[in-house]
Amino acid sequence: MTHPTPTTLDAHSPAARYLGLAADLVDRLRTTEGANILAAARIIADALVAQRTIHIFGTGHSHMLAEELYYRAGGLVNVKPLLFEGLMLHTSALLSTSLERLPGLAEALLRDHPIAPDDVLIVASNSGSNAVTSELVQLAMANGTPVIAITSLTHATSPDARPTSLPRLHELATVVIDNGGAVGDAAVDIAGLSSRVSATSTVVGAAILNAVMAEAIQLSVDAGVIPDIYESSNTSSGDVSNHRFIGRITTP
Repeated sequence: MTHPTPTTLDAHSPAARYLGLAADLVDRLRTTEGANILAAARIIADALVAQRTIHIFGTGHSHMLAEELYYRAGGLVNVKPLLFEGLMLHTSALLSTSLERLPGLAEALLRDHPIAPDDVLIVASNSGSNAVTSELVQLAMANGTPVIAITSLTHATSPDARPTSLPRLHELATVVIDNGGAVGDAAVDIAGLSSRVSATSTVVGAAILNAVMAEAIQLSVDAGVIPDIYESSNTSSGDVSNHRFIGRITTP
């Protein structure tokens, strides 16, 4: 006997619980993190008005948030992600973990990817504890660059967080936006399994970034500066529109 496929998720199913939790975490951004989102947007808007560059960095899975803003439909042209292949996961996950904990790497990255004092640096790190993240923020801020952090304060301040001798991201940045995530990021309990599954930092981080950018762009327009925006290359007018910016597309 075949059973009909449900058309909706059972409210207690893992999928429904994850989606509900993710929706709640995104919704809390409007209230709990509203002031921080507005502060971050103001910093970025001021940079847009001054024709400065927005840089964004993350290691491990957080590098996806750097890519979220790069060459993106509806996104700013004036974004330059700091993407270093060794800090991603596709070549070697273990090497990536080792490199993000390596003292001195941030200085080398900044020599290859200069950031001016009047630019803005966004850094995404759920734990906020790795050496490359802390050192990068310290170097940028010592140079006069404001830093916007996206992190989990619950994780960063938990006694279960991996110990570090360096200040954590939220202790350093100009503006800190808390993604509200659980310790360890994974958020869903599964019956019969001791570990939680399904992380939230990526979906909430992407929501934070797009909310901040929407607000910043509106502030820039209100100040009389119309920033350049990419269209989707998969629309009939996208290629023609984006061709105007070809010379300004930075290669990470």
